[in-house]
Amino acid sequence: MKAKRVSAVARKEFLHVLRDWRSLGIGIAIPLVMLFLFGYALTLDVDRVPLVVWDQSQTPASRTFIGGFSASRYFQLVGEAGGYGEIERAIEARRAVIALVVPVDFARGVASGRGSSVQAIIDGSDSNVASYALGYAEGVTRSYSNQVTLDSVRRGGLPQPAAGLDLEPRVWFNSDMESRNYIFPGLIAVVMMVIAALLTSLTVAREWEVGTMEQLIATPVTRGELILGKLIPYFCIGMLDLLLAVLVGEFVFAIPMRGQLWLIFASCSVFLAGALSLGMLISIVTKSQFLSSQIALVATMLPAFLLSGFVFPIANMPYPIQLFTHVITARYFVTLLRGIYLKGLGLRLLIGEALFLLAFAALVLTLAHHKLRKKIE
Repeated sequence: MKAKRVSAVARKEFLHVLRDWRSLGIGIAIPLVMLFLFGYALTLDVDRVPLVVWDQSQTPASRTFIGGFSASRYFQLVGEAGGYGEIERAIEARRAVIALVVPVDFARGVASGRGSSVQAIIDGSDSNVASYALGYAEGVTRSYSNQVTLDSVRRGGLPQPAAGLDLEPRVWFNSDMESRNYIFPGLIAVVMMVIAALLTSLTVAREWEVGTMEQLIATPVTRGELILGKLIPYFCIGMLDLLLAVLVGEFVFAIPMRGQLWLIFASCSVFLAGALSLGMLISIVTKSQFLSSQIALVATMLPAFLLSGFVFPIANMPYPIQLFTHVITARYFVTLLRGIYLKGLGLRLLIGEALFLLAFAALVLTLAHHKLRKKIE
């Protein structure tokens, strides 16, 4: 393999990318758009749940109880209702997700020590939001109930009840429990996987369609030199995308990076080699830009989004699907990036994922080399 011939092929591919605004758009603009779009739009946090209240008691006790919801960052009081009809209309119009119905005898029940029942009506059409809203409502209600009990004991001059158990949580690696900190590193992996395979899926197919492959066959360029020369420009674009993604995460979304920056770039270089080679293999096999781009999207986007652990926990998937995820490359890169970004892990604890990415890159590159030989000869 001669560096001069590799650089000649790479220079030719660089010139094509610079002259073709579509390639530049796919390589640089689309990753940035995806990072901003998903970074802002995709969140697993459930805050400021819209709440309506039907307060039939209209007493200081009921207002204090409702005030606990208003003061919570998890709820937003959007209005008061005068009956079940208004509650139904508010939920149907999506103005509210949860409604509280405070009974007429609320204050009397609380004051007498018998307690009272407050009805919570929840829109269950989105089960995820509904379960969060129910949990938040139970937390606010429990806090109010505990405070009422303590106030009653103090007023009666009785000794305070023995202290119960208190759970003092300490969250490591994502102390604010912001889902964006968890999602963004995985988002980088997904975007890199899709864009890298899509870029190279068009390269060899384009040569066949425009009739320049025959010219390449006639040159002394070997199969390995041709593949390497065509991969180099897109590898550089991929590393530029990673740099832009790191800058966006740091200065736009304030994603904490606790690990070493060089380790992110080193692991990404191995991952890119595999993703780019996969796109190259698809391009060699199909000979069609349209078909290769469609196959690349299906083969990378769906597995990367659904089966990499990017959004959906792999542990919650059916066992056969969990087994299948072991061949999804993005799964290992997502684990790598989250380990470096959030936990500050070093290569010693991530060596298994790194070795898989290296093996995948070697395998796909070998297959691409083998298939290109069949097409040329």
